[in-house]
Parts: sequence; C-alpha cells; structure tokens
Amino acid sequence: MGEFIGSVWWMIVSLGVLVTFHEFGHYWVARRCGVKVLRFSVGFGRPLFMRRNRAGTEFAIAAIPLGGYVKMLDEREVEVHPAERGQAFNHKTVWQRIAIVAAGPLANLILCVALLWAMFVIGKQDYSATIGRTTGMAQAAGLQAGDRVLSVDARSVATAGQASMALTTAAMDRQDAQVEVLDGQDQRRTRVLPLSQLPAGFDERWVPSLVGLTWQFRVQPALVEQVLPGSAAQGVLMPGDLVLAVDGQRIDGADQVSPAVLALGQRGGPGMIEVQRAGERLALELTPRQGKDGRGQPTWQIGIGFPETSTPAYDTTLQYGPFAAVPAALRETGRAASDSLGMMRRIVTSNASLQNVSGPITIARVANQTAQRGLDWFLWFLAVMSLSLCIINLLPIPILDGGHLLYYLIELVKGSPLSERAMAAGQYIGLAMLAGLMGLAFYNDILGLVQR
Repeated sequence: MGEFIGSVWWMIVSLGVLVTFHEFGHYWVARRCGVKVLRFSVGFGRPLFMRRNRAGTEFAIAAIPLGGYVKMLDEREVEVHPAERGQAFNHKTVWQRIAIVAAGPLANLILCVALLWAMFVIGKQDYSATIGRTTGMAQAAGLQAGDRVLSVDARSVATAGQASMALTTAAMDRQDAQVEVLDGQDQRRTRVLPLSQLPAGFDERWVPSLVGLTWQFRVQPALVEQVLPGSAAQGVLMPGDLVLAVDGQRIDGADQVSPAVLALGQRGGPGMIEVQRAGERLALELTPRQGKDGRGQPTWQIGIGFPETSTPAYDTTLQYGPFAAVPAALRETGRAASDSLGMMRRIVTSNASLQNVSGPITIARVANQTAQRGLDWFLWFLAVMSLSLCIINLLPIPILDGGHLLYYLIELVKGSPLSERAMAAGQYIGLAMLAGLMGLAFYNDILGLVQR
C-alpha cells in the first residue's frame, strides 16, 4: 500500500510540474500576441481552487490531476463581443497561432535542459560502465572483468545505463557494436560485439545479459554469511569465507554458486571448494547433498547463505560547475531526444517491440522509485518526462499540438484555413489514434505488473 500511495503522489507531483510549464508556455506567448486567455487550468474537471487576475484570466487547480489546459477567447467556441474580436485566437495571423501552439512543447524542452542543468550541478550519483563478469559472446569478443566501457560505436558513455542503452540500440538495429574499453592496464582497446548474431525475437530489456555481460555493480561477492547446521558445509566452510571456485569453476559473484553446486551434484562425488579465509587461499573438499529449493523443487545444496541482496553503493558521480553544466545539459538533452526519436522510428519499422510503449502505471512506479533514490534521480526523471511530453505533443496527430501545427502549415501552403469539416474529421482520427496508443500503453503496464 505504501508503494501504491507513493507512486500516485509522485505521479501527481510530476504531472503538476510538467503540465504547468507546458500550459504556461501557451499562456505566455498567447498574452504576448494579444490573445485573451479565459482560463489557465492545472487538471481537469471541477475547480478546487480558482483565482482571477486583472486581465480576466481564471487560474484554477482542478480535481482530476491528469493534465491541464489553457482556454483562449475563440469565436469557434464562444460568442465574442465585437470589441474583443481583436483578442480572439482565431483572428490572429497564422504565424502567431503557430507560435502560441509551439510554445507549449518548447516550454517542456527548456524545462528539460533546466532540470538536467540542476541535476549536474547537484551531482547525479550512478554506476560506472565497469564490467564485473563476462561469459558467452562478450567473453569471446575479448571483454574482461575490470574493463571500463568508454564508448559504443563512437558514442561516449559514462555510466552502465548509457552503455546498456547504446548496446540495446545496436542490437535492435541488428548491427555489431564497436566497444572501446579501458582495461586493467589502463590501455584503450576496441572489441567487437557481434550483436547481429542475437536470435530473432530476443528480449530487448536484457541485451547486456544476453551477450554475457554483467556490470560490476550487479556482482555481489560470494561472501559466506551463514553455514546451516547439519549441512554439507558444516565443519568445512565458515562465515566470512569468500568463495573463489567450485569444482574448478571460477566464482565471481554469489549468483554463480548455486549453478556450480548443481553441476557438481549432478556430476556426483566430492569436489573442491576454493575459498579465501583470513587472506589465505584454501582448497576444501565438499560433497553436495540433495535438498529442496524455495519452491519445493529438488536440487543440490551445500548449506551456505549469502547476505540478502541490497542496493549497491554508487561508484561514480556526474557533476559539473554551474557554467560547465550548461553544455552538459544540452548534450544530455540531445542524447535523450535522439534515443526517444530513434525508439519511435524502430517501433514504427518493427525493429523494436511494442512493449517499449509505457503508460501511466509504469510512469507512476518510476516516479516513486526515482524520488526514493534522491533529488538527483528525480530531477533526471522529470527531465526525461518533460522531453517526452515535448516530443509526443509535436507528433502530427490531430488533437495534439503537432496536429494543430500541421493544420497551420497546410493553411500557409494553400492560403486559407482548412474547412471545419476537414478539421472535425482530423479530430476523430486523432482521437482514435490516441485511444489505440493509450490502450496499448495500459496493456503493457498491466502485463508488466502480472510478470513482476
């Protein structure tokens, strides 16, 4: 229940901030163009709070916090007194109408840059793109534990998240990736990951794992926390032992111990468990016994426990001074915009799964998670959401700002506005497209909850 309330609260806060800036963009430019604004509302439905300024604009906070709007004087919607026709939106030039409509998405773009600037000045804690373990394709490509990824296909990366995104992009495009790393000897080396060899229909969410690459922050040391009484390990292993190998198989993390013990049990007979104890490396003989796992299924066990997995400590911080943070914020905005537009293109061309379309449930969960991680992460979330709101609103879909801009561009070309009939037809098409998109987003959200 706590997670649910937190998710709802932080989603309301996020939408409140983003929608207010978006609508303020429309409002500010409309007033500069001489348009009378009747209402500036954050939220829909019955107003909970309202205040009127000297210009006659009602500023309201409404009961349904899932958006907002700016209502302007317009002869197509309300009867306009002859003395106020010059202040009506529909009486403004096409270029003024374009400026007013485009101001909302532009406000979100500016907000994105400002939020990223604040994030970089504060310092965003993150995980470095350091490799903790390699198997399979990554190991065959020459990548090793301790390598730090510097770039993927000439695109510089500073964090594991950026590196994962770059690898996922290359995988969706069915392209091999040029991975530049700094190895343990501080030498720059370039490796080629044959991502084009991934099987069709691979899960795009787990590309690093599919190629056998595990980031260092995900590798939990196999440090024995407890030895169960009466188990095979009793009298052999001790709390504080660091497991290094099982039956000759190297162990880099706690998650590798169970599969190695299972293989040893299936082989039959005793095996050697190598551990580090008080700075000394020991090889100890041990024979697994059959038992049952947490689901009641038979398995091979030795009877040791590791510390419960906890959130690992951040190992890098992206931080700049107030002036250096400006170009850094612009670069990050460009990177995020390129990733978002690229994902949209791949979804349209079927290179990316429709599961990448997320809805309000996922957004609420991520809002809560980033808020819990700290101000730096929440600023990052707001920036990404603000940029997404900018891009989505610029899509040439009727009802959205981009659809209105399309109408005005057509008006510029043909020299006269579209007919009301054509615009009404476009509105219906836009409603159908948005309904389909929202249905897909809700479906993916619910599917994600079921699969958790």
